[in-house]
Amino acid sequence: MRSKTIKIMLVDDEEDYIFSLKTMFEKKFDNQYKVITAKNGMECLEKLRNNEIPDIILLDIMMPGMDGWQVFDILKGTPVWKEIPVIFLTARTDGFAEEAGEVIADDYIKKPVQIGELKERIDTVLMRYEK
Repeated sequence: MRSKTIKIMLVDDEEDYIFSLKTMFEKKFDNQYKVITAKNGMECLEKLRNNEIPDIILLDIMMPGMDGWQVFDILKGTPVWKEIPVIFLTARTDGFAEEAGEVIADDYIKKPVQIGELKERIDTVLMRYEK
């Protein structure tokens, strides 16, 4: 894997989830990862516009205001952001969401997820993009 710190943007409206995932990634993996957080889709897009460009985005589907599907469409429709890998990380587990998420995104992970499994899946997606 890369020698640089990997920047993950975590977009989720659950503040406790954001805090715990950010803390676990940054502490458990010896600063291999830096987690940028956004509490909703608008904040995600604002950070991207302000040049906070991550290596990968973990995107919740069910958020108030702008949901993950809408954020995803904007990301993939914007030339400077469309190459950023996106993993849906969500509690939404119905068949439609899972199938759609697996087809359009780089991965689809159901919450809750073990931190080790999430790290492996992020690393797998990033390795595919490096090739």
